Amino acid sequence: MNVKARRSQDETPQGLTIALSKGKLLGPVLDLMKEAGYYSPGLSVESRKLVFDCAANHATFLIVRPTDVPTYVEHGAADVGVVGKDVLLEQGSDVYEPLDLKVGACRISVAALQGQPSPDRWSSKIRVATKYPNVTERYFNQRGMPVEIVKLYGSIELAPIVGLADRIVDLVETGSTLRAHDLAEVEVITHSTARLIVNRASLKLKHEPLQVLIDRLRAAVAAK
Repeated sequence: MNVKARRSQDETPQGLTIALSKGKLLGPVLDLMKEAGYYSPGLSVESRKLVFDCAANHATFLIVRPTDVPTYVEHGAADVGVVGKDVLLEQGSDVYEPLDLKVGACRISVAALQGQPSPDRWSSKIRVATKYPNVTERYFNQRGMPVEIVKLYGSIELAPIVGLADRIVDLVETGSTLRAHDLAEVEVITHSTARLIVNRASLKLKHEPLQVLIDRLRAAVAAK
């Protein structure tokens, strides 16, 4: 059964579809959801299913890639979602962002090989490897530094080591991965935590259940 068919059969008209991010955010977000009273048996970080019913709240959980959460929410396939602020800054999705869940704290940083001198802001174009091309371009443009973006999807730390890039822009939690590759943070661009996002049409059409969810999650965050 596809998701659309399942939603039409299982949800009440005021039921919510909630998109959650796979990966590191899922565990702490599930804890907050459970504290807020939104729980589906069988849903855990080890689960392989992608769709889970939360019958007590007339809700459905979707488990999707973090970069896809804003797309599901913006286009109405989900009423609400949870995703890192880093993804929202990169994608610029048209969604409502009512709540910082204060979990999954990390930062988007510029890093370089240990001891590498800082480039002259008026020098020739520097090459930066990243999976955040939009965030990176805005950052360097605001500083008047010409930049060439190299889009990578993984192993960003390798780029300076093999001479692919002068700098990297990547998500940093503890900095241990950078240090393991003889890299150092040069500057922090911005900090990121998990954010609750809401489809703008759903905010009007399902205002009551959405407000209940937001209020309960806000209380759960405060209790942490």
